[in-house]
Amino acid sequence: MKLSNFNFELPKELLAEYPSEHRDEARLMVLNREKKTIEHKLFKDLVDYFNEDDVMILNNTKVFPARLFGNKEKTGARIEVFLLRELNEEQRLWDVLVDPARKIRIGNKLYFGEDESLVAEVIDNTTSRGRTLRFLYDGSYTDFRKKLNELGETPLPKYIKREVEPEDEDRYQTIFAKNEGAVAAPTAGLHFSKHLLKRLEIKGINFAEITLHVGLGTFNPVEVEDLSKHKMDSEEITIDKLAVNTINQGIAEKRKICAVGTTVMRAVESSVSSSGTLNEFQGWSNKFIFPPYDFSIANCMVTNFHTPKSTLLMMASAFAGHDFIMEAYEEAVKEKYRFYTYGDAMLIL
Repeated sequence: MKLSNFNFELPKELLAEYPSEHRDEARLMVLNREKKTIEHKLFKDLVDYFNEDDVMILNNTKVFPARLFGNKEKTGARIEVFLLRELNEEQRLWDVLVDPARKIRIGNKLYFGEDESLVAEVIDNTTSRGRTLRFLYDGSYTDFRKKLNELGETPLPKYIKREVEPEDEDRYQTIFAKNEGAVAAPTAGLHFSKHLLKRLEIKGINFAEITLHVGLGTFNPVEVEDLSKHKMDSEEITIDKLAVNTINQGIAEKRKICAVGTTVMRAVESSVSSSGTLNEFQGWSNKFIFPPYDFSIANCMVTNFHTPKSTLLMMASAFAGHDFIMEAYEEAVKEKYRFYTYGDAMLIL
């Protein structure tokens, strides 16, 4: 499989700038891999495809307000700082992306907030991910994190050109978000409403929660034609005993095991035992899934509609079959499904 196998024509107007009015009323395209059928539904119809004791795996990561705007000392130039990863809690060290990058040198200081109460110093600009900043803050770590949350804004993806609006704070977060640490939302999970979760629960669906803190590497373009040469960024994963037991019981009973999103699929495939069951896991993974690939844990998945040549499309293609997924995408463009973060969803059975 080559990069060019994943290209298709995506009209700009199909990139969703806003979420659907109600979470569970986004459209849902249902693909049946065995029968090669495509159905058009609403997301709330998901409940019709599952039975008692089937398992849904959710990613309970929580997005933090990772985008900050500051001013450079002396020149006052406005600089956007995107917090990627905390490197050292005690020293307040963070890996960040800065924009415009060319204006920032080691030793530069940046000031945040109207009262400039948060200051950061650039201490390294050679990391593969951008820059390393040290925040100069006298208060406790709890106060420091509170300050970051206060000054930061919801990190909507760059393709959304509009200003961040108050509703984004809520809608760019799943309703089951618990563990803070992601800089991007696990988007397939955004379609679940409290009402839909309740209906699934009443039907007897078992939920397993794992955590994968989504990084910006998810959006990194693939720049090599030979996919085996592409390196994914590492992301932090936690899979606890409770999730493992729920999922492995579902596997033993031959139930549907549904990965809600590519992040869940990547997480569970990063911790498979030799007998094809799930192991507990705490650590980092840079697993890149592209065709051909044998999946061990999930036998169905929910995912959004992804952009051309993205690693997310490659994973969906590995799961549904390349030709079938490309046919479905052609249909999605024709039927004007909405793509990307705030877009519509697909259920692959």
